Amino acid sequence: MRGIRKEFPGVVALDAVDFALLAGEVHVLLGENGAGKSTLMKILSGAYRKDAGELIVDGAPASIASPRDAQMLGIATIYQELSLVPQLTVAENILLGHEPSRAGWIDRRRLRDEAKRSLEDAGVDVDPDARVDRLGIAEQQMVEVAKALFRRARIIVMDEPTSALTVREIDRLFVVIRRLTAAGVAVVYISHRMRELTEIGDRVTVLRDGRHVGTFQLSDVSTSDLVRLMANRDVRDHFPRRRRAGGDELLRLDRVSGASGVDDVSLVVRRGEIIGLAGLMGAGRTELARIIVGADAPSSGRVLVGGRQLPPCSPRRAIREGIGFLPEDRKRHGLVMTLTVCENIGLPNLARWSRAGVVSRRAERAEADRWVGELRIKTPTTSERVVRLSGGTQQKVVLARALAAEAKVFVMDEPTRGVDVGAKVEIYELMNRLTDSGAAILMISSELPEVLGMSDRIYVMRRGRIEAEFDAQTAPEERVLHAALGLAS
Repeated sequence: MRGIRKEFPGVVALDAVDFALLAGEVHVLLGENGAGKSTLMKILSGAYRKDAGELIVDGAPASIASPRDAQMLGIATIYQELSLVPQLTVAENILLGHEPSRAGWIDRRRLRDEAKRSLEDAGVDVDPDARVDRLGIAEQQMVEVAKALFRRARIIVMDEPTSALTVREIDRLFVVIRRLTAAGVAVVYISHRMRELTEIGDRVTVLRDGRHVGTFQLSDVSTSDLVRLMANRDVRDHFPRRRRAGGDELLRLDRVSGASGVDDVSLVVRRGEIIGLAGLMGAGRTELARIIVGADAPSSGRVLVGGRQLPPCSPRRAIREGIGFLPEDRKRHGLVMTLTVCENIGLPNLARWSRAGVVSRRAERAEADRWVGELRIKTPTTSERVVRLSGGTQQKVVLARALAAEAKVFVMDEPTRGVDVGAKVEIYELMNRLTDSGAAILMISSELPEVLGMSDRIYVMRRGRIEAEFDAQTAPEERVLHAALGLAS
């Protein structure tokens, strides 16, 4: 890719960007949210058309005007926001557009067999007949990998492929990637998990503000070098937690159980605290969060906010009592993707801004403008649809909505998933500002360094129960991990 330029209304997303990919390599693409990584890859995949520049494949100029053109050239993309059809089965998704037929009818047996073979190649144990919308995010991610393998791609773009995977699933994915590159397949790997890069990557290209900063051998640069190149500044402290003694109790769970596997959970979150909720995928953390915010009903136990018990299964009451929720899957559960930034921020507050049932758009825009400025949300205007924003920017819109609703207890499920190093620090500083102002945060995270670095206290969940509680300042990482695994420390 040479001299690639792409403009959107009011924004130059890419400015004369060069990117070269070699057969058999894993090429890491780094940059803060909004740096242009996803836009560059969407041009390669045919989802966007470039405004200037040229694409060269096998030494010859190539035209990629649609996703079909990219597929014909052997280019497959696994997006950060998954592109599966939820209502179809796993097998139907893997072979979508390539369904085998017999006498004009889809050959279901062959479709299932070929999908199963691709799943086995990816090392995934998923029922080919299962509907995709009934799978977890990790399983859906691996279905995307199997889909790319089925199409025998020569170039595979992986945008945050491990953001929802367990350590074991990441290891399995890396085995698949190494098998692919050994066969000459080139992989573009976009990730903000810096620890992974040297393990799986060969070269790295850094983008900043839509421009190419440089391309390096990963063995020749340090993590601090890469952070400095991405952000044009030193990010010395990745976890800038300003710890303070907790105040009065804001959230209490009293022996909460649920049909979702949550079992007899009790915990306390106090004013000014960040409480980390650690555990392996499937430990019950997200299920517990859904009970707290009223999305699911507990089978027993109580959820109390400020000493008042919340009625079961009432998100409206939870919002009214001051609970703000940042869900793990912002696309499905956190945002209305077809609405604007302004409309998404305003959703919980329409009654406040209404008179005789008519919403004051002026009040709604003023509130949205306030939070876009305070959170430094990268959007041309508050009238921009959130579907056009980067993942990290979308996460800030979810946070802005909770702040506009005057939340005092924030339940944050993977708050920095898919967010770059520089933007993570911004989110951590926002969390500090929230607790400095008297709010409390229950933070669910799969990244143990993040839990240790940003929490005051840590609860570890395993199989739906609280396995252990630690002081984050003194807890060794090994003890927390042992508790999550159910091993004796």
